[in-house]
Amino acid sequence: MTGEVRLQTIDKLEPMLQPRRYKGLHGGRGGMKSHFFAELLVEECVLEPDIRAVCVREHQATLKHSSKQTIEDKIRYMGVQDHFEVQDKIIHVLEPFEHRTRQAGYIMFQGMKNHTSDSIKSLEGFKRAWVEEAQRLSQTSWDLLYPTIRAPNSEIWASWNPKFPSDPIDKVFRKELKGDPDALVIETSYRDNPWFPDTLRKDMERDKRRDPDKYQHIWLGGYDTKSDARVFKNWSIGDSEEIDYLATRAKRFYQGADWGFSVDPTVLIVCFILERKLYVWREFYKVGLEIDYTPSFFDQWEGAKKWPMIGDSARPETISYMQRHGYKNLRPSIKGIGSVEDGIEFLKGYDIVVHPDCQNTIDELTMYRFEEDDLTGEILPKLVDKKNHVIDALRYSVEPLRRAKGGFL
Repeated sequence: MTGEVRLQTIDKLEPMLQPRRYKGLHGGRGGMKSHFFAELLVEECVLEPDIRAVCVREHQATLKHSSKQTIEDKIRYMGVQDHFEVQDKIIHVLEPFEHRTRQAGYIMFQGMKNHTSDSIKSLEGFKRAWVEEAQRLSQTSWDLLYPTIRAPNSEIWASWNPKFPSDPIDKVFRKELKGDPDALVIETSYRDNPWFPDTLRKDMERDKRRDPDKYQHIWLGGYDTKSDARVFKNWSIGDSEEIDYLATRAKRFYQGADWGFSVDPTVLIVCFILERKLYVWREFYKVGLEIDYTPSFFDQWEGAKKWPMIGDSARPETISYMQRHGYKNLRPSIKGIGSVEDGIEFLKGYDIVVHPDCQNTIDELTMYRFEEDDLTGEILPKLVDKKNHVIDALRYSVEPLRRAKGGFL
């Protein structure tokens, strides 16, 4: 047996060879994420034969949906077959022992969805955990995994193509661990891959020409903005000067308010309608806004007290406070069974044009989606109830229109 193996990598990924508690590789197809971690794991097993490692993903019905085949390919490619014993469900790491070899460490493959707080204890003592397709990992699974992998010098690796910024793995690695000296997160794509195959390059070039959104998500690793689960596909970002000019021609403005405080934003949306197009013209958005400062915050828009405004009826005390401070045209929204869905469908009846300064509106229209079945990927007829404060305010703003006879005015 030989104890030396060379890991072929690019300069950008060299820092990943140094010890870190958390290592994350995110990006698009062809970015070497799985190949790098598979080779790194093989190398570490050769250098430390008694290591125990687990490769996990959220769902794993069979091993064909795991990284096992990739690791087997790397073992052969790196010429270290004599360091491993590949079995059906596990890969044993071998070490020299009295003129022969014996099983020492091993690599296992598991689905996190099957684990409970008791069963996850079987992974205690493992020094490496690689989360594959990590964008699918649930918050529950992450909360089970990371405190379990706690052996001295243990590491947790994650590789993923980002889908939504709200995905647990994205929040942890790209937000919560940002600036942590014991975490390293690198973005990579096919552009960084000197071994990018011609067959994939043809697919990439075709998507780049025909479907820029798909190219941005699949190949560059941007967030998925064209998912079939997206609720709103009837909107665009307009030209700021044109929308400002059209606002001078508007006969009236529609206003909607959603109330927040500690972690939720307070939102005021101002829009107008011309030729069956709904223009989102102004957006006022602030997290942690106390009720005492809400009137002056809305007063930034000189027409706020002049035009009718519909506010979230779940906070009657806020509506009463605002009315006492000059907002006489503020009325509570009317809620009931199906009111959210009806409001969404009504909004989908317009071509929505958003002023480029309304960034939070743009973000929510991009990300607002229906729930998806974790097992089948099917789109469910149920709205995801988060990151929808601007959407709620927008629904409230046009509520008088929706309740008017015929729907459109």
